[in-house]
Amino acid sequence: MLSIIGGSGLTQLANLEITHRQVIRTPFGEPSGALTMGRLSNEEIIFLARHGYGHTIPPHEVNYRANIWAIHSRGVKDLVSVASVGGIHADLKPGTIVIPDQIIDYTHGRKTTFREGKDKPVVHMDFTEPYCQKMRELCLRAAQAAGEACIDGGVYAAVQGPRLESKAEINRLERDGATMVGMTGMPEAGLAKEIGLCYATIGVVANFAAGRGSSKDAVHYDEVEAVLKQSMQRVRNILEHLVALHAS
Repeated sequence: MLSIIGGSGLTQLANLEITHRQVIRTPFGEPSGALTMGRLSNEEIIFLARHGYGHTIPPHEVNYRANIWAIHSRGVKDLVSVASVGGIHADLKPGTIVIPDQIIDYTHGRKTTFREGKDKPVVHMDFTEPYCQKMRELCLRAAQAAGEACIDGGVYAAVQGPRLESKAEINRLERDGATMVGMTGMPEAGLAKEIGLCYATIGVVANFAAGRGSSKDAVHYDEVEAVLKQSMQRVRNILEHLVALHAS
């Protein structure tokens, strides 16, 4: 089964035929909300809004472990997340859709593993390839089938939030090799890999990162909201094709 995690701008799937919602109790606390079960492109999927269905949970307070555990507990094998990002690389202009292939973690204080406690053995998980290539390729094929332009590859810099970054911080991220910046990529990607989910991210560039393009002096939220509203319609189109391809 396929599951979708929606981020900023995608707290619900308007084209999802909802069958029921289920509250999941986990060993790691409460997820961001009840899992929404339904049919998309005539296939069963599970949807979860990362920030809560009212978009009230900031990125540093999301219970990533509970979210991933809850989704996995329902028999899900494949997971795609949708996340808004800031574009650092010149090619990542507002409205661009990108499927990252690498990630750098700058977050702190977040729970990063399910294996916690003195009674659990230490496990050093390989993270050379943070995203599942099979799911990345499926996302790219879905974008092509949907007729939506999509960039293949990029380095996601996961930062703490909830504030945005300074120009100097973005300059540092660029020197480190990052091409985009977001606040939710980690530990979500690491936890998904640890628990055995085939995971990929669809990144939606909501704005130029600080000091770039129209964000040279400041990030303008009215522009961000307009970009996300338009871009998420394209993402929904991609997701419909993704679900259909996943079922075939």
